[in-house]
Amino acid sequence: MNFSLGEDHLLLRQSARAFLEKEISLGRVQVPGATVADAGYEANWRKIAAMGWPGVVVEEEFGGLALGCIELAMILGEMGRTLAPSPFLGTLLGTWAIQKGGSPQQKRTILPGVATGETTLALAIAEADGSVDGPCREALARRQSGNFRLTGVKSFVIDAAAAAWLVVAAHDEQAGRRAFFLVDAKQPGVRVELLPWRDVTRQVCDVRLADAVGEPLAMADETLWPWLRDRLLFAQAAENAAGTHRVMEMTCDYAKERVAFGRPIGTYQAIKHSLADMLGQAECCNVAALYAAWALSESDARASLAAAMAKAYTSEAYVSAAHRSIQIFGAIGFTWEMVNHLYYKRARANAELFGNARAHRERVIGMVTARAA
Repeated sequence: MNFSLGEDHLLLRQSARAFLEKEISLGRVQVPGATVADAGYEANWRKIAAMGWPGVVVEEEFGGLALGCIELAMILGEMGRTLAPSPFLGTLLGTWAIQKGGSPQQKRTILPGVATGETTLALAIAEADGSVDGPCREALARRQSGNFRLTGVKSFVIDAAAAAWLVVAAHDEQAGRRAFFLVDAKQPGVRVELLPWRDVTRQVCDVRLADAVGEPLAMADETLWPWLRDRLLFAQAAENAAGTHRVMEMTCDYAKERVAFGRPIGTYQAIKHSLADMLGQAECCNVAALYAAWALSESDARASLAAAMAKAYTSEAYVSAAHRSIQIFGAIGFTWEMVNHLYYKRARANAELFGNARAHRERVIGMVTARAA
């Protein structure tokens, strides 16, 4: 096992960083009252699509690049590092679902458009209480005249308002189990409501279904969801790790410049200790995310364990680093002119989406105990 990134990985990361630092600006959301509508999703998506990133995980036969999770971690990390507002994550989650669980016809219909950036997706999995595992209580699927009709609500759907197609988890009444359905987001029976999300760099929505037509994915939930969940957790961990690193870098730079009582504040012991803790957390986050990427790429037996550990650790580390950063910046860290609060809000939101750290630590304990038995 080699944990060192190869030259190609480093070049990909450098390229992604240079592109995003040049093209992505958070200025439009650094004003009082800014919402996600001001974030520039469409303009950013066009630039990102021109880079070919929507097709990173799409199979080559559908026009994609079919790269692995380690390569994807280079891009996801830079997206998280810059808080780049775009429907990239929602489309990625939907792409994974269709690629793994879709029928050949569904793949031929959807994935070529994803690879070119013309088609955007979202994955609707969460219940109103935020849970993502177990039976669906709030969205039902009924077979009717050869089609499935979906009724109910899915909550906390990332990038749903920008999506052309939704992959929806609903309870199949006839089969008596959860199943995934491909749903045209523009049909009359689908209503997407933007949530007043504190993290204004991300679009999070409720999806309300009223007799909407849904086409079931071919793969059963019992096989598809564990595979999908691991990748979802890895994607968040990669974002969290890079965000933690960025927060640490910004804070370190500020501590060198800000002078108090004739000395840079970074020379004071309390600030040094805090920065050292942030650096240690950032490095551990990076290792956790890359280990999960490696385990998923290699289909290692510990992939689920690695993804859950990465999500749990990076969630808490990112919140801790963003909180410390605001403390070290002092009063200026609270102002709209600074980006500190944007990173804190992203960290807090990521920590709760798709299960919090405590829930995933409990999953880790369960998996370790099962292995030891």
